[in-house]
Amino acid sequence: MSVNVVFMGSPELAAKILDSLAANYRVVGVVTQPDRPAGRGKVLTSPPVKVLADQLGIPTIQPERLRDEAFAQLQAWNPDVIVVAAFGQILRQRVLDLPKYGCINVHASYLPRWRGAAPIQAAILHGDEFTGVSIMKMDAGIDTGPVLIQEKVFLAPDETLSTLTEKISSLGASLLLKALEEYLAGRLGTTPQPEVGDTYAGMLTKEDGLLDFTNSAVQIDRKVRALNDWPGTYCEINGQVLKIRKVKIQQTDAHPAGVRSVLDKVPAISTPDGWVQLLEVQPAGKKWMPGADFLRGIQNWKTSDLYE
Repeated sequence: MSVNVVFMGSPELAAKILDSLAANYRVVGVVTQPDRPAGRGKVLTSPPVKVLADQLGIPTIQPERLRDEAFAQLQAWNPDVIVVAAFGQILRQRVLDLPKYGCINVHASYLPRWRGAAPIQAAILHGDEFTGVSIMKMDAGIDTGPVLIQEKVFLAPDETLSTLTEKISSLGASLLLKALEEYLAGRLGTTPQPEVGDTYAGMLTKEDGLLDFTNSAVQIDRKVRALNDWPGTYCEINGQVLKIRKVKIQQTDAHPAGVRSVLDKVPAISTPDGWVQLLEVQPAGKKWMPGADFLRGIQNWKTSDLYE
């Protein structure tokens, strides 16, 4: 079946879905976020979807918002269906109504759990047994539209944002192709989402990465795994930000929070129910390093606590 497809998305997860989609359908245009400053040097960087679209020779626009000029380009592409994956903008009704077959969203959760902008992080943060991928037909709400097809992804005990994103993107690419083939041929309908069990995962900021060691060791571990690499997790040591990328927990009896110690030659900070060992850190102005190396370079690690 020959159809015109427009793709909307931005991060690496979306790029992998676009790559698979473009290998099987005629993608006539791509809409992605504008280039943004990135990295320590704040170099203007294109989103992964833009980089891939350029490689594939697909026309691309990068509007801050889908207003008149951008909408006119959408009309000119004359899409039969619009596919959306981690785009980062809410679509207005005129966009939803433009394509013959509507707008199809690849959402990174098992809806209705974790609607919103950060579903992968939320699943790890809350210790969910599983999350998933939902292929849904978009409506005016935020991830509230009826579902075409969905499949679960079970979380490993040491699941991180990067490992779960890889699982989600691979499944999303294959599940989208399966759903599109059946949907466009009229063999697959939609099912309304359940009216109970919905949760929302809002957009994250850098401030969300601050670790609070009055929380449990398990909560700290989940947060480090969930927010690595965006927005990343950190605490303040001697007035300086210390970024933390990998930890190990040792649960014990009740203990005051924020005590700094050394366990197995690795820096550790206490929580009410155990110790959090800092296995990989980045001090201000330096590169990522093992916790043991950081310990050798800091003076008076054990002389003060976080919450004195």
